[in-house]
Amino acid sequence: MSMLRDARKRACGLSPVLMDISSNPSQSVGGDLETRQVGWAPMLLEVLALCGYGLWMLLSLALALGIYSTGRGEALVPLALGCLFVSVALIAACLRLPTVSEWHGWRIGRAHRPTREALLALATYLPMMALAGLARGNEGFWATRLVGIALMICSLSCLISSAYGYRARRLAGHAAVAMQLPLSRVLSACYGGGLWLWVCVIFQANLSGPDLEPWPWGVGLLLLALLLGLAGGLGWQQSLREPSPGERRQHASNLFSQRFLAAVLICAVPCVSVLLVPIFAEGRWLALCAAAAYVIGKTIELKLYDAAVVRSLEPDPPWPPNRS
Repeated sequence: MSMLRDARKRACGLSPVLMDISSNPSQSVGGDLETRQVGWAPMLLEVLALCGYGLWMLLSLALALGIYSTGRGEALVPLALGCLFVSVALIAACLRLPTVSEWHGWRIGRAHRPTREALLALATYLPMMALAGLARGNEGFWATRLVGIALMICSLSCLISSAYGYRARRLAGHAAVAMQLPLSRVLSACYGGGLWLWVCVIFQANLSGPDLEPWPWGVGLLLLALLLGLAGGLGWQQSLREPSPGERRQHASNLFSQRFLAAVLICAVPCVSVLLVPIFAEGRWLALCAAAAYVIGKTIELKLYDAAVVRSLEPDPPWPPNRS
């Protein structure tokens, strides 16, 4: 019976080993399916989604508190930009592009039901569209504030659920590595969304006019950058295992330079740009450069972090015996 079963497996084009691995979704030919490295395109789409949800969350919070500038265009532009950032990954998954195989754990068009994470992400569009219809220049309307609170809660819930979904798909059984993921995601979304919301405000306002107060924006973004740097350092400390001497010599210098570049693009360039915006006459273009630099830097950081996580989940190399 065992020989007949093996013959059937070979007839289907798979060896017995591949059949056993294929039946387990957590494994693949090259090892662990859930710990293989992700390409650059999914990382970029993930960063854009973080910025989109952060943009929705901060805008809805400002509208709910009544501290955002009155005007329909001032609210519709950030909502549309956030919708674009969030929907890029969904469109790529619907087109079944080879670089994007799933969206929030849902393989679209492959007879798979949507995951709870994907359903929550789809439900977030409802308060966004409602807020777009209610934003008419008078943000004191109670319905506008109520829908703004709903959008903020849905965006925050989507960020947290995506963090737990990433942990379930890639970091199962490694709670120490994934402990800070929800906090890091929320901070990254707030910081990136704050930069893009600052871009929308700065391009719709007069830099020399009295209606724009750049320093509160700058102070808030600097505080978010500080918190994000602390959370990022904690995440790197938890994700990296102690390398072997050969790995240390091979990867230490390259990893340090790439992390330094990512930190400069994430924190240094945006912070300097935010401080210089009110000084120059064409400072609004510095805000756009800051937001774009954050997207590039965060993509690099997530790629490096994912590679470090994959290395941390590999078996530890044998250490030489202590001869002291």
